Amino acid sequence: VQLQASGGGLVQAGGSLRLSCAASGRTFNTDAIVWFRQAPGKEREFVGGLRRSLRRTYYADSVKGRFTISRDNAENTVYLQMNNLKPEDTAVYYCGARINWNVDYANPRHYDYWGQGTQVTVSS
Repeated sequence: VQLQASGGGLVQAGGSLRLSCAASGRTFNTDAIVWFRQAPGKEREFVGGLRRSLRRTYYADSVKGRFTISRDNAENTVYLQMNNLKPEDTAVYYCGARINWNVDYANPRHYDYWGQGTQVTVSS
């Protein structure tokens, strides 16, 4: 499975961005597609995830109500719509995947595949 994240950029606080995670390869058996982010000097943290088999989404408390995950099955792409962005959302955003959903989904160690990351910068 190969993942490619895109859509990052510079935006003012209160603005919006939509990130894309395009998957290729043996994607039909990946149940978990997730987004993590990592700010300088900080650990990689969970942002949100999609459990494809149940069509269920999960979000970190810090982004609930502002971020939304959706998917386009035909394009094998998962999106992260980010609204009302805050300066503390500034980070490199990564999409990840795993074949089987894990209850410890917020732990980045469980994911087998990662995209290259896309920078999101929110100015105040």
